[in-house]
Amino acid sequence: MADYTAPIRDMRFVYHELLDGDSLADIPSYEDFTPDVVDAVLEEAGKFTSEILQPLNLSGDSEGCTLENGVVRTPKGFKEAYDQFAQGGWTGLSADPEFGGQGAPAALHFLIQEMICSTNMAFGMYPGLTEGAYNAINLHGNDEQKALYLPKFVEGTWSGTMCLTEPHSGTDLGLIRTKAIPQDDGSYKVTGTKIFISAGEHDLTENIVHLVLARMPDAPAGTKGISLFVVPKFIPKEDATVGPRNGVACGSLEHKMGIKASATCVMNFDDATGWLVGQPHKGMRAMFTMMNAARLGVGIQGLGLGEAAYQGALTYAKDRLQGRALKGAESPDKPADSILVHPDVRKNLLTMKSLTEGMRALAIWTGISLDQAEKSDDPAAKQRADDLVQVLTPIVKSFGTDSGFLTANLGVQIFGGHGYIHEHGMEQFVRDARITQLYEGTNGIQALDLVGRKMGMHYGRYLRAFFHPVQGFIEANADDADLQPIVLGLAKAFGRLQQATGVLAQKGLSNPNEAAAGAMDYLNLFGYVAIAFMWAKSAKIAFEKKDDESGFYVGKLKTARFYYERVLPETSSLFAKIMAGGDSIMDMEEELFGASVAA
Repeated sequence: MADYTAPIRDMRFVYHELLDGDSLADIPSYEDFTPDVVDAVLEEAGKFTSEILQPLNLSGDSEGCTLENGVVRTPKGFKEAYDQFAQGGWTGLSADPEFGGQGAPAALHFLIQEMICSTNMAFGMYPGLTEGAYNAINLHGNDEQKALYLPKFVEGTWSGTMCLTEPHSGTDLGLIRTKAIPQDDGSYKVTGTKIFISAGEHDLTENIVHLVLARMPDAPAGTKGISLFVVPKFIPKEDATVGPRNGVACGSLEHKMGIKASATCVMNFDDATGWLVGQPHKGMRAMFTMMNAARLGVGIQGLGLGEAAYQGALTYAKDRLQGRALKGAESPDKPADSILVHPDVRKNLLTMKSLTEGMRALAIWTGISLDQAEKSDDPAAKQRADDLVQVLTPIVKSFGTDSGFLTANLGVQIFGGHGYIHEHGMEQFVRDARITQLYEGTNGIQALDLVGRKMGMHYGRYLRAFFHPVQGFIEANADDADLQPIVLGLAKAFGRLQQATGVLAQKGLSNPNEAAAGAMDYLNLFGYVAIAFMWAKSAKIAFEKKDDESGFYVGKLKTARFYYERVLPETSSLFAKIMAGGDSIMDMEEELFGASVAA
């Protein structure tokens, strides 16, 4: 099993030094989360995840979940770990104190999520889905629904799901067929089948509360006719205890590539009793409340797996003796040098390190902005923060998961043949990471969201929330001799992003396919520039503290240099592909795709 220690030193750097997360304590809602409290929470989370969750990761992957007589059993040890997780208050860390939560900032919560995903991503799916259900009911439910469900979610005795996808309807939710028939008592009878439902059935909590998209009899066609319903596994009694079993059951478990300890279910609703959440036919708005939060959470999953893969690969590279350094033996007293002396291994490790630490900074910048958007008393600051969250959400989700998958693959590469063997845990990271690029909207969908929606909204206001800070940093540090190579590199890459933005915006006005053809390349170009901005800000701080004896800041400077010289040049090829347009993609006739295999 790969080694893991929570990267608390880097987390503290990002939160306290790089992004001034301490300023969140000036917001009344977060006044209790002083630097000392934040550090204490990180320490405790690091202990819990490494001591309780990580030992179950490999065994949980091997055992998986089982379905017997309609009951799903999670792997050995999961129930006990979940009980400890709930008793420790982790299920309510970021929830509103009104419902028993601790009210922690999202930025701090993101760091805890990263640790959970590094140590046991499949376990993290269960509380993660509950958070999505909590958010939807908190924002769109009525007072009675909030009072019933939210305290149960917070204490961890009830869990939640998101039931969106159907066998014939994936991204296009306007095609869903699940029906909700109104009853005289104000409830609804919900009937239909949902697939790919994470945590749809399990043995961790006494009740499972499903949030289900369905259509009423009078619903208009398409997405404008979708409503959201709360459908509990057991119908609650008046005293908020569980009552009779509802008409909802797990029909089967999916046999998946990864996250095998997470129960992914086919859920059948057969005249199940449900209650409307929010307004009729406004379910898509409530669904996006869940989806936007979930997309950031999925980006954190990619980050967590990338960190775990990096740590495992680094430990292995230091210990694995194989060959000699090209300049001569570096450990002549040993039969061979460690593989860390080889340039290709070092390049792979530095790629992993630079992407992972850069993504951590970008994710926490998004988290702090989310906190400001939700809790700040300054309307202008709230608007700026929300604009930044809007534009960074598809990037954190897509670029974060793509880089996490790349990092996991590089980890296997460093292990060589041993990385391909299950017992070392590295190949599990690859399998687990693959789903992050697919669910909560595939990464191609994220690119379309960025280019097709976010780019042009409010006359480009969302983009300005990112462009202005980057331009301001470049101008403010243009004369800094220490930062000169980094500022110049950032300016060049940022210039490509600005030019690509103008080209795609212009092309999209006359031919939407042109913008869509370059959307994925544009999102990745944006991602590389965003991380470059994080590394530029990190380098500025590191130059000021490079004499620190720990070596932490020198390591930051050297990693920033590597990113700028060996990773950021990817923006050149992405820019070239965007400029090439979409003709070569769209000009191929459908029948020619199979011409090479035709008789």
